[in-house]
Amino acid sequence: MATIELKNIDKIYAGKTHVLKNITHTIKSGEFTVLLGPSGCGKSTLLNIIAGLEEVEGGCVYIDGKDVTDLPPKERDIAMVFQSYALYPTKSVRGNMEFGLKMAGVKKEVREAKVKEVAELLQITELLDRKPSQLSGGQRQRVAIGRALVRDAKVFLFDEPLSNLDAKLRAEMRSEIKLLHEKLGKTMIYVTHDQVEAMTMGTNIVVMNEGIIQQSDSSKNVYMQPENLFVAGFLGSPPINKINGQFIKEKQNKYFEFGNGTRIELSGYDFSREPYDGEELVLAIRPENIKEPDSAEKAKTFTFDVELAEPLGYSALIKCNLGQNKIISRVSYDYYESVQDSKSIDLAFDLDKLLIFESQSGKLLKANLA
Repeated sequence: MATIELKNIDKIYAGKTHVLKNITHTIKSGEFTVLLGPSGCGKSTLLNIIAGLEEVEGGCVYIDGKDVTDLPPKERDIAMVFQSYALYPTKSVRGNMEFGLKMAGVKKEVREAKVKEVAELLQITELLDRKPSQLSGGQRQRVAIGRALVRDAKVFLFDEPLSNLDAKLRAEMRSEIKLLHEKLGKTMIYVTHDQVEAMTMGTNIVVMNEGIIQQSDSSKNVYMQPENLFVAGFLGSPPINKINGQFIKEKQNKYFEFGNGTRIELSGYDFSREPYDGEELVLAIRPENIKEPDSAEKAKTFTFDVELAEPLGYSALIKCNLGQNKIISRVSYDYYESVQDSKSIDLAFDLDKLLIFESQSGKLLKANLA
C-alpha cells in the first residue's frame, strides 16, 4: 500500500493547452480513488503523470513521501492496466502474465508460483495455456489485470479498462475489481467517464473538469452534496433538474421565486452565505426527489403539464413542464399507472432535498438533507 501526494501539478501541451491547472491532492494508502469527468478534463493525463508516462511543467509527485517526479515508471513500483489490454498476441496467458517478472530477473519457480496464485484469484487458471485470440473480451481484461497483479506493486492504475466491454461484462468486471480491492487492500486509482463505474467502485470520487478538481469526496456526498453546479449536473441519470430564479426576503420570510411569482419558502434553511434580496440563484433537485403528493414530510406540490412518460417497470420517468421549466420526475410505477392518461398531474418537491446554488459562480449555498 502507498500514499500518493500530488502537489501543484501543472501540465501544458504544445506550450498553450493548459491540461492540468495546479492540481494538489492526496490519495490515502489503501484507497480506491476514481478520477471521474468528461472527455478532455485531464483525468488520463493525471494518471499518466502518476505513472511516470508524462512529464510535468510544474509541481511534484510523491509516493510514500518519496519524490518520484523525475523517476521513470519502472522505478515507481506501480502497475498499470490499459483500456486496450495490450497483451502480446504470440504469448500464452501464462507468458503474458509472467513477462514483466521475467524481464525483472525473477526466478522461474517464483514466477510460476505468483502466476498460479493470481490466476486462482482471478479464476483464469484454465486459460493459462491459451493465446489472447482465443479469449473473450472479459477474459482478456482479467489477464491484463493479472499481469499487473503478479508484480505486487504498491500502486495499481486503471485507465478506462472496461470501456471496450459490453454492458453485461462491464457490470461483472466492476464487481470483480471492487472485490479484488477489498481482498488486496492496495492503493488503486481508476480513470473513467462512466459515473456508474465511479459511484459503485470508488471509496473516494475525484470529479474533474477543465483540468481542475471540482470535488473530492465519497460517492454519497458528491451525489447528495455537490459543491457546485458542474458536479450536480454531471452526476445523475436522468440529470438533476435546474430552475433559475431569485432570492426574495420579506421581513423574516425567505423565498426562492421563479416564473411568474411562483415561490418556494426557504425560511427554515441554513445557508453557508445567506443570499441578498433579489440575488439570482439556481434551485436544483434530483428527479427521484420530485414525487407523488404526500410522499415527503416537507413538500411543495405543483401541477405539471405532462410531456412524456417513460415506464421502466420498477418505476417511471415523467417528463413535464412547470411553466417554462422542463422537469423530469422519477415516480413509483403504481403512481404512473394511476396518472398515465392525464395531461396534467400533481407532483411534490421534497423540500429537504433542495440544493441552492449561486447563479454566477455555481457554488453551493445550501444542502439541507434529511
